[in-house]
Amino acid sequence: MNTRIEKDALGEKEIPGEKYWGIHTARAIENFPISGQTTSFDLIQAFAMVKKAACLSNYEIEAIDEDKSNAIIKACDEIIEGNFEDQFPLDSLQGGAGTSTNMNMNEVIANRALEILGEEKGEYTIVNPIEDVNLHQSTNDTYPTALKIAVIFKLRELSELLADLQNIFQEKEKEFSSIATIGRTEYQNAVPITLGAEFGSFSEAFARDRWRTFKCEERIRMVNIGGTAVGTGLTAPQTYIFKVIEKLRSITGLGLSRSENCIDGTANNDCFVEISATMKSTAVNLIKICKALRLLHFTGEINLPAVQAGSSIMPGKVNPVIIESIIQAAMKIKTNDILIADAASDGTLQINEYMPLIANSILESLSFLKQTTIMLTKHCSQITANKDTCAQLFDHDPTIITAFLPYIGYDKCGELVQEFKESEFKSVREFLNSILGKEDVDEVLAPDNLVSLGY
Repeated sequence: MNTRIEKDALGEKEIPGEKYWGIHTARAIENFPISGQTTSFDLIQAFAMVKKAACLSNYEIEAIDEDKSNAIIKACDEIIEGNFEDQFPLDSLQGGAGTSTNMNMNEVIANRALEILGEEKGEYTIVNPIEDVNLHQSTNDTYPTALKIAVIFKLRELSELLADLQNIFQEKEKEFSSIATIGRTEYQNAVPITLGAEFGSFSEAFARDRWRTFKCEERIRMVNIGGTAVGTGLTAPQTYIFKVIEKLRSITGLGLSRSENCIDGTANNDCFVEISATMKSTAVNLIKICKALRLLHFTGEINLPAVQAGSSIMPGKVNPVIIESIIQAAMKIKTNDILIADAASDGTLQINEYMPLIANSILESLSFLKQTTIMLTKHCSQITANKDTCAQLFDHDPTIITAFLPYIGYDKCGELVQEFKESEFKSVREFLNSILGKEDVDEVLAPDNLVSLGY
């Protein structure tokens, strides 16, 4: 195999010749064989945007020459476009607050820039990962900045997907608006309701999720780029610090601004805790609503789409597997929220050593929410209602007598319930027709009247 020898403060290491990463990445591969899950490529692409902004700024302040700058910028653009994903093999969980990921990025960009310039990989006297690609930066300002960029992009995508989910439930609300059924509390039949009204309540919950997701982007537009190691900007020229945020805004198209206090921006990560809490709220709604859909499917009031055979032993059994998988993903999001809170609270003074765990957890939660939202939108668009089952449940349940309480009073309604139980009628509606008259019964039990505000 073609190899090259690279050196660092600990000694030398043989690196496969075709790899764009170098000795720092090689050591991290050996040091952190933890989860088997590599660093999110969404974070890597955002990181490349940060490196591009830094290079453009360094060129404009004449800290780097034009040829080198152009090569570094081209390498960054290629990563942003989705290339070289296989050159970022590091485990998502690593020590050093993300230093290994930063160095992996620096090495890949440097070696690709060397290739663009017609040089061999590893010729760091020409383009150096630290002296050139990482110039005027630290892991502690680039990593959190890249994470915020990655999160904002995913939040925007999620907000649009939640809007689609909300719309599907609104459509079902209209479609099922004329179907009367039985409401339930504490796993007991309660007062009558319409199936449409139930789906309308689901739609409202997802509308709030969409709004919260859209608004929480504001919490992470302040970035600490230019703060270098601890937020003071030590080793970076002031001209660079002012330029780099402007370049980053232009590259990302996001309304970013530099933190008023970069020491705070470097040390404290409560903004990610707040965003995670928003995602947990969505996860809570997913679980609650998916459980409701599964129960309505069980009672036969609705039909969930059949997507696969449900049993290896029971012929013909079909399970609500999409709903179950979404509930599991939402459970994981709730767990990630705990991890993010713990990691944010355990940072030490001017740094948070656990940024990789925060990044892994928050980006995983966002990815889970994206996929589950897409799945649920598709699945729920195919839900159908069983009108006959709903009518059967409605007409045969004594709780519908509650609708007559404003007209004949609580005591009389109670008497009717008892009379029905002692009668030979199987249908409560037929029983009421015989006592109160069909015309009045139909009017009181009309779907629109059941869900109007008051009587």
